[in-house]
Amino acid sequence: SKQMKISNENIPVMLREARKEKGLSQYELADKVGKKRSYIARVETEYAAQKMNIQTLRDIVEKGI
Repeated sequence: SKQMKISNENIPVMLREARKEKGLSQYELADKVGKKRSYIARVETEYAAQKMNIQTLRDIVEKGI
């Protein structure tokens, strides 16, 4: 797979693609990281990802995907 430069614009895309590659629904990922599904839906949009703190991003990557 090609490397994608991390930026506010593509974090949502990277998270969504990684979640789908793991075969996880938004509900399943939310459960793994202790968040609500609505939060996962929001971070899979550009606006919310810009406001997401780095610890939350780490939790999603390390615990979820």
